[in-house]
Amino acid sequence: MLTAVDHVRLAAPPGSEERLRAHYVDVLGMTETPKPPALAVRGGCWFEAGSVRLHLGVEDGFRPSRKAHPGLRVTGIEAYAARLAGHGAPVTRDDGLPGHRRFHSEDPVGNRLEFLEPR
Repeated sequence: MLTAVDHVRLAAPPGSEERLRAHYVDVLGMTETPKPPALAVRGGCWFEAGSVRLHLGVEDGFRPSRKAHPGLRVTGIEAYAARLAGHGAPVTRDDGLPGHRRFHSEDPVGNRLEFLEPR
């Protein structure tokens, strides 16, 4: 029986870790989590905020996820959108999901991210 999502993994190009850290920590407000040594040699970085865990793994031939994305629930969605926009991240509002306020953005390597808050 499934009980929870442990983490979501997104891909990233080699050498992008510093840009990812700046975005996921400074812009999104997440905390970087150390990778186990056996996995750290592969590159990439892990982040968390509360029960949300995102793993960014290095992938040769990387192509950003333009349609696939994690849906990240937030509180204070307007303030959060303003925070991202203030850091230069794109904010595209979308009212297509009944009962929710939401917007899409992307990380510095082009992965799509959805942020939503129930009404």
